[in-house]
Amino acid sequence: MTAAPPTITAPTTAPPSAPTAPSGSGITRRPGRWIDGWDPEDTAQWDSEGKAVATRNLRWSIFAEFLGFVVWQLWSVVVVSLPAAGFQFTTGEIFWLISMPSLVGATLRIPYTFMVPRFGGRNWTMVSAALLLIPSIGLAVAVSNPETPFGVMLLIAALAGFGGGNFASSMANITFFYPHAQKGWALGLNAAGGNLGASVAQLVVPIAITIGAAATLNLPLAGLVWIPLILIAIVGAWKRMDNLSTAKADVAASLSALREPHLWILAVLYIGTFGSFIGFAGVFPKLIADTFPEFSAFAVGSATLSLAFLGSLVGSVSRPFGGRLADRFGGAAITIGSFVAMGIGASSVIVTLPLQNFWIFLLCFLVLFAAAGIGNGATYRMIPTVFALRARARGGDGVGAQRTSAAALGLISAIGAYGGFVIPQLLSLSKTTFGDYSTALGWFVMAYAGMLVITAGVYLRLARRTGTRI
Repeated sequence: MTAAPPTITAPTTAPPSAPTAPSGSGITRRPGRWIDGWDPEDTAQWDSEGKAVATRNLRWSIFAEFLGFVVWQLWSVVVVSLPAAGFQFTTGEIFWLISMPSLVGATLRIPYTFMVPRFGGRNWTMVSAALLLIPSIGLAVAVSNPETPFGVMLLIAALAGFGGGNFASSMANITFFYPHAQKGWALGLNAAGGNLGASVAQLVVPIAITIGAAATLNLPLAGLVWIPLILIAIVGAWKRMDNLSTAKADVAASLSALREPHLWILAVLYIGTFGSFIGFAGVFPKLIADTFPEFSAFAVGSATLSLAFLGSLVGSVSRPFGGRLADRFGGAAITIGSFVAMGIGASSVIVTLPLQNFWIFLLCFLVLFAAAGIGNGATYRMIPTVFALRARARGGDGVGAQRTSAAALGLISAIGAYGGFVIPQLLSLSKTTFGDYSTALGWFVMAYAGMLVITAGVYLRLARRTGTRI
């Protein structure tokens, strides 16, 4: 009789949801693809299986974030074709359609920062990818009818901001997977893969809406062509990504980050680098169409190709190299070099515009995009280093520094993304008030000079004082 209770209760002591036994690396897995005991700074764990797990999650994170950027930038391409499709909007309204996704996307990055620790990186990647279906389908419906009111168009453009929010959660997630020494390269790849979505959208959409359409435009395809890929991202995240129980970022960590003066300084620098990239990427098709209309589109068979994608492509590809250079030489030094090159690129556009030479115009902007991309990677690499230094100065522990740094990554990426709203609006103001874009470009040159001084005055001095490569 004494043996009866164990035979009844034994099955309930080992339910299907019980965690698997720890591996030799100390990692324990639970249902729902949850991982306990993750420590990328543990060399034995990293070499045995940690690197493989991190790489697998990075691949799918890049793909999902790539689609986020695609959706985020769809309107920057579509607006150029709206007049030919029968829509009659003013210059100011066109620029609002370009900048509204950035405004919403930047704002969404703040709550998105908290989603990974709340729901898990794998789980939130699935949800955030699914949300991309809404603006994709909405765009297809809106642009199918030239009578669609501007207010409705603006609302659907705002929903494209879902794609911009993905960046914050994706970057916050990946930072937990990699050891400190490799964060710069990993974050640079993740960001570059996402940024590349802007370029692919600007390459694919003009082709998709014109191929086989004869003399008309099939604008709804601008949104519809991405739906199969979004579904693949959802399924891929479900089957191949993981949730880390060690990914912790809470309100206390965010409040601590907000109280840190360096968060606001780094956010200003990030407006200059990432804000410039996403802002100019959004307006580049419009700038080409207004300044060199004959080069706005090239016929390739029955399709149309725009060279505007080259700007965001160069900026995206250069971003991981900014992270790699920052790992080697320090983010502050590379960021300073980036602001110098960005100032030269913008100044060259102003000086050479009277020549009315499209290829010089394109080359100058590509210099600006490349410098912005390198600056993106370098500035972003500085964030965990600066916050680790500040935690050490206060006598804090590494875990607390990592949590605060993760919160800061999301907050700074949110603030920096507002540059994607500010730059189109300033260019719109310049065009409608002064009749040109050169005036706004001059404002940007002055801003880059000011950010260069801030970087040198704060972070080069901090690096010398602490003997740390920032």
